[in-house]
This record gives sequence, C-alpha cells and structure tokens, in this order.
Amino acid sequence: MLDDAEAKAGGPFQFTDAMRALMSDIVAVCDELRHIDMARVAVSFSQARHSGLHGERAGVYPLRFEGGGRRKAMRGHVYEIPQVILNGREMLYIVTFMLPRFLDLSFDEKMVTVVHELYHISPRFDGDVRRFAGGKPYHTGSRRRYDAAMARIAETYLAQTTRPELHAFLRLDFSQLVARYGSVVGLRLRRPTPYRVG
Repeated sequence: MLDDAEAKAGGPFQFTDAMRALMSDIVAVCDELRHIDMARVAVSFSQARHSGLHGERAGVYPLRFEGGGRRKAMRGHVYEIPQVILNGREMLYIVTFMLPRFLDLSFDEKMVTVVHELYHISPRFDGDVRRFAGGKPYHTGSRRRYDAAMARIAETYLAQTTRPELHAFLRLDFSQLVARYGSVVGLRLRRPTPYRVG
C-alpha cells in the first residue's frame, strides 16, 4: 500500500479497478470459480441510499435470460436485455458493490461477499445465474449453509493467493480510504432493464 502522502499525490482510489484485479485473482486461484472470464464481467459501484450496514451490500446482474438467451417471451410479449459493451467487448454480467456499505463491513465479510457474488455466476458462463433445485434456486435450501460454503472458498483463496497486496485495501473502511486517497471513484453502471421487442 502507498503511504498517505504518496496516495493523495497519486489521486483518488480507483475502487472498481482494485476490485477487478482482486476478483481476477480469486477466479484464477479458486477451482469453484475458474469458469469465470473477468474480461466479460463488468465491475461497478453504486451509492447506498442510506448509511449503515443493513441492506444490500452487492449484487450480480445477469445480462442474459435463463438458458443464456437475450430474448424471452413473457406475458404474451417478447423482451430483450440490452447489450453492455465495455472496451469493445460485450459483457455477460455486472457485479455491483454498494458504497459505502460494502467497504464498512469487516475484512472477512467483504471477502465472503465478493465470493458470494462470483459464485452466483452460472458454471456455464452464459450470462445467466447459477440455479439450484428446490424452492430457493439462488442460495440452495439454506442461506446459512450457502454463506458457510462461501466463507470456505474465501479462506482457501486467502491461504493460496500469491498476491496478498490485491486485497490489502479491503482492510480499510470507506472513511479510511477517503482519508488516505482523497476520494473513492470507479465505474458506475445501471442495471439494464429488459425492453419489449414484440
């Protein structure tokens, strides 16, 4: 990490760039996540509507319907998900972190949250989310067991990564990052809304 004088001289903290680098390392290290191509995952942030740790921390937004299609018939009409193009490449997912809420979690909670969102990405990496059998298709039958599994993946990553500097910034909260770097900036993307085409 930069010291305070070097950090402020270097400008604002690029949150989404730092998160992209970290997430790229996570998917390279963890077997359960190696199907993810971060070149087709947009990393974004959004401002939380209220302060405090309660509420949404992060979310993954698929850019395809179930099965990987861009179009789907619903209620007698056909809907299409808009394309999201970054650096000349079509994205399949947007992962968004709510600030400052996400950064004000404990370090362990931040790591589990990152893994949690990555694990939602379908093993087919087709723009759809991972689905489970039963009445809770996104978190299995038990949210507690799901979160425990995510914690184990996060622990494995922390034990095996050769790039610990990539997650060092997560040991600071939002106000500490602002104090050190002057401000926190990054890519902001709205979740695309499917539109009717027929």
